[in-house]
Amino acid sequence: MRNHDQDHDSDHYSQAPGSLPDIAGVAILASCALWALISAMGRTARPEGVLLAVLAVAAGYACGRIAGSLLPVACGAAAGLAGLGLALATPTGPSGHQGLDAAQLTLATGAACCAAWAARRPALRLALWLLALTITLTAVVSGPPAGWAASGAVLLCSLSAARLRRRLAGLAALALVAAVGVGGCWAVAADAVPGGLPRPLRAHLTEHRIRMWQDAAHLAGANPVRGAGPDRFAELSPAAAESPDPDTTPHSAPLQQAAGQGLPGVALLGAAFAWLLYALWRSPRSTPVVLTAAAALTALAVEASLGNALSFPQVTAGAGLLAGLATARPPEEPLPRTVP
Repeated sequence: MRNHDQDHDSDHYSQAPGSLPDIAGVAILASCALWALISAMGRTARPEGVLLAVLAVAAGYACGRIAGSLLPVACGAAAGLAGLGLALATPTGPSGHQGLDAAQLTLATGAACCAAWAARRPALRLALWLLALTITLTAVVSGPPAGWAASGAVLLCSLSAARLRRRLAGLAALALVAAVGVGGCWAVAADAVPGGLPRPLRAHLTEHRIRMWQDAAHLAGANPVRGAGPDRFAELSPAAAESPDPDTTPHSAPLQQAAGQGLPGVALLGAAFAWLLYALWRSPRSTPVVLTAAAALTALAVEASLGNALSFPQVTAGAGLLAGLATARPPEEPLPRTVP
């Protein structure tokens, strides 16, 4: 049985109009697809990657809403196991897969924690918490540093979410974390970090990635409105051309949007993240479920600012699925039987 505070919180938010977040989501995703096509007009650009990402988010979100309204616990657990399985099945050699591994483990941890909060039986809830802990330990043992740091942060945020009675403060704090991550990425690309970038952090990011970020910022500055066109970074970036394994992205979603689609593309990317937080704020699910999903999506946003996590359709679909599970209306509880 859920505690009284969670029931009151869910009932309060379920009275809010549920169609407004859906309308906003449709408008924002449609605008993302439309602007990608506008940015590609008259150029040898390839907007297919952006269109595929938008489709993956929309499909994942729709599936999450449906599944979350029918079997929220089972679907959350299945999503966590699927994310763990995909991460373990991914080849560990190429460096480009590190962002994929980290993102999959982050989303898997968030899904398992959401399922644990939705479970009512103590034994089942304990089993799901153990699943979330197993995913985090797997990230520590075999995943990249960003993966275990993000998975651990999601698990800790989920465990502490029970103490928060109002979700708005938690969502605002997570939005600030995402903004700091994006701002730090831009500061490095513009060489505007006060006192210079610390040597250990610079070594972790690598000189090659920093040069690609600077190339992306230069492309955005040369054409701030439409950018250079979607998926043209590899042919226009000197740093990407010098790499033994040519990089098709600058390993930063905001800078990739800026280089390919200009400042409007960055604004639309930020609007998509803000829509997810807004949908979570208006969600009829309990506050711990909402904040857990928001923590996982925020961790993914930070990973995407520093790497190429959003370049993989399974990650964008997984993000939409987690958001859909956390915003779905829970199944109706059966009415208690009365003895005549």
